[in-house]
This record gives sequence, structure tokens and C-alpha cells, in this order.
Amino acid sequence: MDPLSTALKIAASGLAAQSDRLRVVSENLANAQSTGNTPGADPYRRKTITFAAEVDRATGGTMVDVMKIDRDNSDFPVEFMPGHEAADANGYVKVPNVNALIEMADMTEANRSYEANLQVVKQARDLISMTIDLMRQQS
Repeated sequence: MDPLSTALKIAASGLAAQSDRLRVVSENLANAQSTGNTPGADPYRRKTITFAAEVDRATGGTMVDVMKIDRDNSDFPVEFMPGHEAADANGYVKVPNVNALIEMADMTEANRSYEANLQVVKQARDLISMTIDLMRQQS
């Protein structure tokens, strides 16, 4: 395979991985206030995403792939909300282990990585177009 096609494939794998990462971050932010419905029930548990590098046999390029989407097993914070339906006998409610600041930082990083991969796709596409134009001029 030619180097430009390899670059396109690598960038496409990065786009897909960062898209999945953005989806996970969005789910975490959307559920940052999702508590249980009964006393002592567990709230929403933050999701995490893990990437892996894989060598593509056809191109020899190293692609990025989502290895797994898992749950963050850190403890749930508790807040004093005596009137809440999920409050225990002491008035405490388990809240999701989602930190909005961390999620926003992850979202910013994923967005920038997505944009960088998109620029690679645009540059490779432009180079392919220029190559085709050069070939047309020579014939």
C-alpha cells in the first residue's frame, strides 16, 4: 500500500477511537447527577476507555483501537441530602464518581486529538489530489 493510503487508514483509526472517547465522556457528564432510586443504591459509575496500538498487516502501520470500555471502581462520594429518595438512615446519598473537571479535560484532549487526525486526513487527501493532477498534466 502507498504511504498516503496508510496515513489515511491510521488517521481514520484515530478518528474512530477519539469519537468513542468523546461518547464515553459525554455519557459520564450526562449521568454526573444520576443517583440510585432506593436508600443505599449505587449511583451511575463512571466509564473509562482504554486504547491499544495494533499493527495493520496490510499496511504495516500502527493503528489505534479501543481495547475496552470499563467502569471506574473508585469509591462513590456521599453527600448529605436527607430528603432524597436514595438517602440512607443518616441522610447521606451516594453520588456518581464523575468529576466534571476531569471529564471536561478529557473532552478537550479528545477533541484536539480528533481535530489533529482530521487534519491528517485533509492533508493526505490534498496530496492525493495533487498527485492525480500531476499525472493528468503529464499525459
